[in-house]
Amino acid sequence: MRARHWFRRTAPEVRRTARASHNTEPARTGTASYRSALRTPGAAAFFLAAAPARVGVAMAGLGIVWLVHAETGSFGMAGLVTGSFAVAETLVGPQTARLMDRFGQPRVLVPLLCAHAGAIAALVALVLTGAPAVLLMAAGLATGATIPQFGALSAARWSVLLHGRAELTSAFALETISNDVAFLLGPALAVLTATQLHPAAGTVLAGALVVGAGLAFAALRSTAPPPVAAPAPGRTAARGPGTLLTRNFATLLAVNLALGVFFGSMQVSVSAFADVHHAAAAAGFLYGLMSAASLLAGLAYGRHRGHTPPAAQLPLILTFLACASLLPLFANTPWQLGLALLLPGAGVAPCIIVCSTLVESVMDRSVLTQAFTWTNSASAAGIAVSAAAVGRLVDGPGGTRAGFTVPLLALTATAALTWSSRHALATGTTASRQPLSEADTPGAAPGPTI
Repeated sequence: MRARHWFRRTAPEVRRTARASHNTEPARTGTASYRSALRTPGAAAFFLAAAPARVGVAMAGLGIVWLVHAETGSFGMAGLVTGSFAVAETLVGPQTARLMDRFGQPRVLVPLLCAHAGAIAALVALVLTGAPAVLLMAAGLATGATIPQFGALSAARWSVLLHGRAELTSAFALETISNDVAFLLGPALAVLTATQLHPAAGTVLAGALVVGAGLAFAALRSTAPPPVAAPAPGRTAARGPGTLLTRNFATLLAVNLALGVFFGSMQVSVSAFADVHHAAAAAGFLYGLMSAASLLAGLAYGRHRGHTPPAAQLPLILTFLACASLLPLFANTPWQLGLALLLPGAGVAPCIIVCSTLVESVMDRSVLTQAFTWTNSASAAGIAVSAAAVGRLVDGPGGTRAGFTVPLLALTATAALTWSSRHALATGTTASRQPLSEADTPGAAPGPTI
């Protein structure tokens, strides 16, 4: 009787527990929803605040080109100033992110945005008054050094809100899609305002979007990652999770570098291919086809990500990208190239989303903003180096086919690297999901960073 009585009392509770487990499990492993990610308290606010700032960042470089060229008549001078901007953005951005990890996003972002507003004003004034090249390059350096990396800041906030939840994949898909849209709208808006209003209009509008939306983003303090205390005496670099010097992070940096090589090579090669076939005006349309395929694939992946761990997905996606990058080598007409670019484009957004997910999962919270910023810098470096190198290749005897070979080789090598590193990435992901000890909670002293 006692056993039967126990069963009657506990069986309903067992059934209720099983039903609860059945109802909650899809939230972690089923189809992740964009709506559920944006419904997380505070998420929609910072995501929407960052959107105009992303457009401003996408406008900045081209806006400077049009401003300097219109006032000096020299594309060479425009290239020097824009190059100074890009170099400073790439090198200083990770150091700024380190300060944000240390002191918190709002505390660093507000003075940084004020400095960016001053740098924009100085750049415009110097260009319009015919200042010498040295001053223009210095203003370009200051402008690039003070522009925030909103993609990294937003990704770090998503990580705080959704760490360990399936919705995080959807959140990173939203990030990728938002960046793609920004870099589709931004350059067009920069050219339109600079040509139809005033040569300085593109640069001024870019600065206004970055500063205005950035201040709104900084004001949303509740979703900002908590600042991490400085290393305590006696804590050394032996404690690995708090450093960027890891094999896993080096692998993910290599992936982002290869993606940058892909973007830079494709931009130059597609433009050269269209020009050779007397269809220069179609270059933007062809590249737009690849971007559209990336957007659609990102949307689909964010909703239906499957159950394969990200560490296992990454080499598969890179292998797909490498194989798909063979197709442009066989194109003989612009319309054939347009079709050949669809498959590579479809692999780009899922690769970025998986890579972001892995950065979030294998890196320590104390260096997360830095990690996302370094991956952005790696992509930017890949774009810059490959664009210059491929420009020389397509002018040589190999022509556009030599240009299309560069992303193929970069992606093939990176795919091989991720196949050899997939177990280490999986182990790092598993370790990062272990419960934090009291000493590792936010506010405790982390390990050193670089």
